[in-house]
Amino acid sequence: MRREEARMGRDQPLRLVQFTRSFHIGGTEVQVLELLRGLPPSYRLQVSVLEDVGPLMGTVWKLGYAPQVFSLRGSLAQPNTARQVYRMARWLKQQRVELVHVHDFYSSIVAVPAAKLAGTKVIVGRLDLSHWQGRARRALHSRMTRLADHVVANAEAIRKMLVEREGLSASRISVIHNGLDLARFDARVAEGLKGPLPDTGGAPVVVHVANMNHAVKRQEDLLLALAMLRHSGTRLHAYLVGDGPRRPALERTAAELGIADTVHFLRHRTDVPAIYGKATFGVLCSSAEGMSNAVMEGMASGLPMVVTRVGGNTDLIVEGERGRVVEAERPAQLAQVFRQLLANPGKASEMGAAARAFVARELSLERMVRLHDALYRRIARGPDA
Repeated sequence: MRREEARMGRDQPLRLVQFTRSFHIGGTEVQVLELLRGLPPSYRLQVSVLEDVGPLMGTVWKLGYAPQVFSLRGSLAQPNTARQVYRMARWLKQQRVELVHVHDFYSSIVAVPAAKLAGTKVIVGRLDLSHWQGRARRALHSRMTRLADHVVANAEAIRKMLVEREGLSASRISVIHNGLDLARFDARVAEGLKGPLPDTGGAPVVVHVANMNHAVKRQEDLLLALAMLRHSGTRLHAYLVGDGPRRPALERTAAELGIADTVHFLRHRTDVPAIYGKATFGVLCSSAEGMSNAVMEGMASGLPMVVTRVGGNTDLIVEGERGRVVEAERPAQLAQVFRQLLANPGKASEMGAAARAFVARELSLERMVRLHDALYRRIARGPDA
């Protein structure tokens, strides 16, 4: 009888909550949406957020989800944080949730203790190298991670950090790379540009896609590399996609370096796949990085990507095979590699084709969803699920 009851329980829809901070445009939020779209109907899916804001919230509603909100209303160090933990614990019990997958630092502060109070399994997503956190927040995030039933990292560098710096057992960590829906990506390319692009007069173009909020993205290294090329007589235009408080300073730097006429700040764009289609190659020169959706999209466009040897970049790019790898904060290396790509377009095209094939083979949306599906069932219902 007990065995039959267990079997019947496993046949019931798995009650899963996807919990993220908000639905602003970002790599984490996009991956959550892909899971909501892709998981099979054998789930009863719910969504919870700290803030029901962001341009992607409309997509969440169109998919049929009304997010449950557990608002922190400012600082973590206030009584409201504890109230939200207890609110969520009660909600998890009422909804008979079996598993919570929490995707970011702030949400984990609510979700992990709430799940423990409710007797619900919880998976913590660790999607970057914690490079933006101070010591106290890193310690708190590490504590929440250790309390979780399992951890998902999206790059080998993150798994290594969790084992070596935070002392997690490797058996408690699964590496699942981000997924990209190539069919939907190609459809966005076919839709074309949503707005005009600056005229480059047929000159080659490098595209850089990243926010301008944090110095870690190192757009200034790209500007220095472009100035070095200009000084040596090589004219290369750059489209910088993204915005943030650092943009005015970066614009001033471009002017001071004498390259303002070839560096184009496009701000936020929703047509990144089509912009990549106008590029000669792409670049991401961060000093720290998780698994970059910007690099994946450049690869999907068939571009050779130039990346720094940090974080998840080397999960994606093998030097000389799917693109080029340089050391971080070395603009002279960037300039040298740019010059080599421009001088050998045949080899650049081969690397771009290999990059596109890698995305199709190893970074498909179907693969990402399948691996999450198997992990959810194992953690929620045991290895025989």
